[in-house]
Amino acid sequence: MSNELGVSGGDERWAHFRFGVIGPLLAAPPDEGALKAELERLAGKSWRHPVTQQWVRFGVSTIERWYYRALRSPKNPVGVLARKVREDRGSHPSLSADLCAALEAQYRQHPGWSYRLQADNLAALIAKDPKLGPRPSYESVRRFMQAHGLFKRPRRGRGPSAGVEAAEQRFEALEIRSYQSAYVNALWHLDFHGGSLKVLLADGQWVTPQLLGVLDDRSRLCCHAQWYLAATAQNLVHGLCQAFEKRGLPRALMSDNGSAMIAAETVQGLARLGIVHEKTLPYSPYQNGKQESFWGQVEGRLLAMLEDCRDLTLGQLNEATLAWVEQECHRKVHSELGQPPLACYVEAKDVGRPCPPSAELRLAFTAAESRAQRRSDGTLSVEGVRFEVPSRYRHLRRLTVRFAFWDLSQLYLADPRSGQVLCRLYPQDKQRNADGQRRRKEPRVELGPAPAPTPDGMAPLLRQLLARYAATGLPPAYLPKDETSPPQTQEAP
Repeated sequence: MSNELGVSGGDERWAHFRFGVIGPLLAAPPDEGALKAELERLAGKSWRHPVTQQWVRFGVSTIERWYYRALRSPKNPVGVLARKVREDRGSHPSLSADLCAALEAQYRQHPGWSYRLQADNLAALIAKDPKLGPRPSYESVRRFMQAHGLFKRPRRGRGPSAGVEAAEQRFEALEIRSYQSAYVNALWHLDFHGGSLKVLLADGQWVTPQLLGVLDDRSRLCCHAQWYLAATAQNLVHGLCQAFEKRGLPRALMSDNGSAMIAAETVQGLARLGIVHEKTLPYSPYQNGKQESFWGQVEGRLLAMLEDCRDLTLGQLNEATLAWVEQECHRKVHSELGQPPLACYVEAKDVGRPCPPSAELRLAFTAAESRAQRRSDGTLSVEGVRFEVPSRYRHLRRLTVRFAFWDLSQLYLADPRSGQVLCRLYPQDKQRNADGQRRRKEPRVELGPAPAPTPDGMAPLLRQLLARYAATGLPPAYLPKDETSPPQTQEAP
């Protein structure tokens, strides 16, 4: 882009430097016949090079050329002193069209190679096929790749998966743009981060903890942060429920495709609470850039202040984290917002919803699964544990139960259509059942009084069949025998 004087940004330093050398001659033109002496005087002086900042001198002819060029352009004396743009600028004459195509194809196949490795392999191709053209220098290869956006990408493992391929295609085809929600609690970010410090457990083991961070997109406020020993679905739900109780329910939540994020308890729990779960494309961490930026602050400031703590425990780490989040992270002016996250969270429009009680939250984050009921004893099995089903549901062959695999003490029977919880199920207690006392079965359906039996005791369908058979006019299709009582035989004496 050019400035008002027509000087390009890259040549601005040279234009201003040259104008500073011959400027006094334009401001105070020398008398007739004295120009040569003034040029020799300027040539005898040392000047700071505009790029290297080294002391240099310029010849009389060079300064004279600058002087007359500025003198002939009174409207733009600075712009004419800029360096001329090379005619071949932007082109790559040392690389033929075939070489450029070969280099691009090589990059598409190996985007994780360095510029040096790309140049060396290109040289090997030229040695095998000289028709590609002369071998270019490493600098020419590097300039060509940088000019065409062929930057080094993170190396992928052997046998790329479909997710890796989709991520690379999306990265190549679509633009990457920063985004921000218009309202507070419209979108939250959630992720786990493995810290650079280890904590000492009570059993004497060193463990690298995982930090669960939940951020509000609009205000960058940390809704909750807590360190855990593992990135499991149980820990995710434990921390996320605390964030809900602190800040309320958001409208949407963005996370990656980690096992804890796609667990049935997490996915179904967010759906029951009316929270849209948006997942990033696999192998595309840039889609959750705000979360990655927060990890940089955690490592650069929080953990840096704890690196001298030798016997750091998980409890101490969590206390220090919450203190740092509330007292510094929330109160420090954010470079993009221009205000502290806490102030932005309070002042911006909030579209969040009230958080339900803790019991409802715990019930929401459960997985709904179908189980077969054993007709023999009215039980069902979950994770190897048998649960007793109330007798009023004994007619159901398959039952829908809701539970979290990490807490089988809370297991509920639910309606498969509406999802409404019907009752709570308890584990089977065989020792208690050994006392021999049994409850009466609860009625499945409220039945009315039994109808009076027919006079002949014959079922209606059978009477109908006899009438239809008699209507045919055919005799009974059998030979009568023993229609009377059989004769009594005398026993032998």
